[in-house]
Amino acid sequence: MSTAEPECLSWFKSSYSGNEGGACLEVAVAPGTVHVRDSKAPARAQLASRRSEWAAFVDFAVGH
Repeated sequence: MSTAEPECLSWFKSSYSGNEGGACLEVAVAPGTVHVRDSKAPARAQLASRRSEWAAFVDFAVGH
């Protein structure tokens, strides 16, 4: 797992996210890991997973 601190990561939202302030997730990619956090509460806990686990999750989500 990455030991990157959240403030050192480059976070982004999906291009499908609007600017209306709705509930969104932000994602940051680090060597070996993908980090996910709540865009409304960026200082709170984040989820970090291996890139292969993230890819499997996205494949599943897109396929269903």
